[in-house]
Amino acid sequence: MLRPAHLFRLSGKCFGLVESTYKYEFCPFHNVTQHEQTFRWNAYSGILGIWHEWEINNNTFRGMWMRDGDSCQSRSRQSKVELTCGKSNRLSHVSEPSTCVYSLTFETPLVCHPHSLLVYPALPAALQQRWDQVEQDLADELITSQGYEKLLRAIFEDAGYLKTPEQSELAQQEGGTKGLVFETLESCSEAHKALSKEVKKLRSMLTQHGIPYVKPAETSSSENLGSKTPTARTAEHLQGDPGLRENTL
Repeated sequence: MLRPAHLFRLSGKCFGLVESTYKYEFCPFHNVTQHEQTFRWNAYSGILGIWHEWEINNNTFRGMWMRDGDSCQSRSRQSKVELTCGKSNRLSHVSEPSTCVYSLTFETPLVCHPHSLLVYPALPAALQQRWDQVEQDLADELITSQGYEKLLRAIFEDAGYLKTPEQSELAQQEGGTKGLVFETLESCSEAHKALSKEVKKLRSMLTQHGIPYVKPAETSSSENLGSKTPTARTAEHLQGDPGLRENTL
């Protein structure tokens, strides 16, 4: 998925914000993650969305959609990131307006120019010419307003700013079962080993800080292999290289 050239410098960097007991990280053109700040052994750490496409309204880049995140109530978490003008690059706000859907505001001086988020200047010359022809056809009443919107979307898809319906459907199919169960006993065993190692590490931290902890009740191996099979999200690593953790360029 392409990006406007002047926003390229944001790629490979991550920007964090702590809200209440959670730390959020936004890595432009990569992903959005959430990390629970607690000593609990099962603290949540996961993906709120992976870079998918732009939201384009009135021929302007209105936001960045991060989709196909961790499973949440039979669907995937997703996030919309709005870019606003600011003196520095920083993640300024995170909220959850509806269950499993997150809203982020990212400030950057890269979008302060009034034309910085216009789609037309960000297109290659060939696609600009196609857009010019579409405008002319609309003016000559050779196409309807519905046909105009359809042709514009095709231009945005060819530019790589929007995904085609086929690409979106494929992404949903690939991410639909993510995080539900392990596919093999071997992968489950490896995840259990990794989780056990993490639990030991957290217990050591609690001991160092003089914080008591209660050992969870033991379960039999048959229970572990039965209805309480761990989910993939239990030990799932964050997808991709989150990049450089910086708050400035």
